[in-house]
Amino acid sequence: MKITVEDVEHVALLSRLELSEQDKENYTRSLNAILEYMEILNRVDTSTVEPTAHVLPLKNVFRADELKPCLDKKLALSNAPDEENGCFKVPRIV
Repeated sequence: MKITVEDVEHVALLSRLELSEQDKENYTRSLNAILEYMEILNRVDTSTVEPTAHVLPLKNVFRADELKPCLDKKLALSNAPDEENGCFKVPRIV
């Protein structure tokens, strides 16, 4: 299968992209190079390769929850620009 300039123009139209003639030629060349490479990959014998869902083995990377002492409220609020009733006070956003 070969990508033509008309194919690139059609995709550009669908994508609402304005491409120069040079861009169209560059994209046509690039897409054809990608398809040629994919054809090389399609020829590789993978009959002895077991299918995988992930390249790397998956493992749980989360640590176990442990109860630890929390930061003192006064210390936490010591650098706050503004506080009210023991909580951070921030400007209204909406």
